[in-house]
Amino acid sequence: MLARDWYYNERRQIGLDSAVASIYELDDDRDARARATLDMLNVQRGWRVADIGCGNGVLACEAAMLGADVDAIDISPAMLALAEIQAGDRKVAIRTQSAGLLSFAYQPNSYDLVVSEFTLHHLPDFWKAVAISRIYNALKPGACFFLRDIVFVSMPDGSERDVEAWADFNAKNHGFARDSVVTHMRDEHSTFGWVIERMLTDVGFALVLADYHAPLHGAYLLRKPKSGEQG
Repeated sequence: MLARDWYYNERRQIGLDSAVASIYELDDDRDARARATLDMLNVQRGWRVADIGCGNGVLACEAAMLGADVDAIDISPAMLALAEIQAGDRKVAIRTQSAGLLSFAYQPNSYDLVVSEFTLHHLPDFWKAVAISRIYNALKPGACFFLRDIVFVSMPDGSERDVEAWADFNAKNHGFARDSVVTHMRDEHSTFGWVIERMLTDVGFALVLADYHAPLHGAYLLRKPKSGEQG
């Protein structure tokens, strides 16, 4: 399927080099945030976990430290190299896979948890739905998917106001230049929160939590129903 000429090419996306990877090294709170996320998700020893779009691998490594069997997946060689360094520093074992949301390898019904943070927006909406369906199929019945991404909370007529607020927020809180926000708006594929919610539930997920926090950020906790349960 991936060889078909109409299939979306994830590797043409911007931001796959070491310069972008270096941004992650500026984030001093990443360990604490990863631990808080894993605590919230109640990750257990022996779980099979996939972190798709793993970035520098901190969350994947923290999950491995809890005793999970972890696949750290990213389309960027620079990011995977950072993930392997993180694993070496923490003396944990993770499996790295050079792939994206549309190409990661999986066995159906095999994961206890899938996490994807700030990755889905790289795909146009049609391919977002394809990616979500693949994640749904990869999860065991009763297992969860945690998604965090850049989404638009407002309706389209609020875009100019919200984009400027988002740029200001990132400059003050994360040290990102306004140019990075401009690049995102022009070249990437964030969509509305209500569109994401519809994609997630139409695939079959039960929406456990939708949390819209800070300008244009959303987090979603989804559960794949067990046989006989309603989605």
